[in-house]
Amino acid sequence: MRILIAPDKFKGTLTAAEAAAAMAEGALRVYPEATVTLLPMADGGEGTLEAALAAGYDERLNAVVGPILKPVGAVWAIKGTTAVIETAQASGYLLCEPTRENALRAHSYGCGQLIAAALDAGATEIILGLGGSAMTDAGTGALRALGLQLLDARGKLVPLGGGSLADVAAIDAAGLDPRLATARIRLAVDVDNVLYGPNGAAHVFAPQKGADPQDVELLDAGLRHLASVVRSATGTDINIPGAGAAGGFPSSFLAYSRADIEGGFALVAELTSLAGALAEADLVITGEGSLDMQSLSGKAPIGVADAANARGLPVVVVAGRIEVTPAQLAEHGVVAAASAAEVARSGEEAQLHAARYVALATAEALNGV
Repeated sequence: MRILIAPDKFKGTLTAAEAAAAMAEGALRVYPEATVTLLPMADGGEGTLEAALAAGYDERLNAVVGPILKPVGAVWAIKGTTAVIETAQASGYLLCEPTRENALRAHSYGCGQLIAAALDAGATEIILGLGGSAMTDAGTGALRALGLQLLDARGKLVPLGGGSLADVAAIDAAGLDPRLATARIRLAVDVDNVLYGPNGAAHVFAPQKGADPQDVELLDAGLRHLASVVRSATGTDINIPGAGAAGGFPSSFLAYSRADIEGGFALVAELTSLAGALAEADLVITGEGSLDMQSLSGKAPIGVADAANARGLPVVVVAGRIEVTPAQLAEHGVVAAASAAEVARSGEEAQLHAARYVALATAEALNGV
């Protein structure tokens, strides 16, 4: 028996790698002679870097400017000429308090510093995992670290942060790092939000970052204004599906680099060579913290299940909690499922001892196959 274990993170309790290890423990209780392969997954947001490191990428650490100008140490990864960067490492919401002030002034400058470091290291392809961001600056901070200038009506530099975007009168790209014209930027996105409007970055995500209703309107107006300035300068429409991810981070890169928005899971599957791992498996175990209706819309566990099902492989799902029906899971090739919360008899107990109950849930699910 060859078992491939490819879960996403159990947010707040286990990383994808920790979840995979717990599942392996449970699987080996049922199939002690099995060959187990661990392949931590992600859907393009937080966890993408961890998946790259587990897949053999080399870890790098750089000191960069955090989302509110305090220095932070940010990890990224490289293998050959491909680099993997997470916006959360340099500009994540965990790096600053979710206050009104920070919601307006947080920026992505540090992400641009990581991109520069990757280019300096010889990267010609950069995968950016978007998610968990503190800013709503449309990626302008990152591009400013790479030489772009945002100018107000007096020709002065506009302050960093989404709260200042409404003051942008002109964009000077003369000093932009020329390597952005040739490097391939792949933006891993797991949402389809546009840049501005009711379904845009400010309205949907800024409240989580500390913005009140008035701040949301200010940020949205700034994003809308920036899009107009960019359109006039480059002819590029940056208010497209996916451009609202990570505070609108993709949008400016679409206009000022060789950037493309890609489905996060598909990109991570390529990054981790999921297809090759599936070719060597007889059974697949996947899961995440909360398996719900949103999961069915393309999150990593269902992506893994669909890829396995396409090869005729049985799939077992283990989650912290499961809020979809067995019939819904069966449509994706899932033959058995169990949740840590049910095994522990309470969600609180399952969270306190997550690894233990994920292992027990895995064994329970496999006993039902």
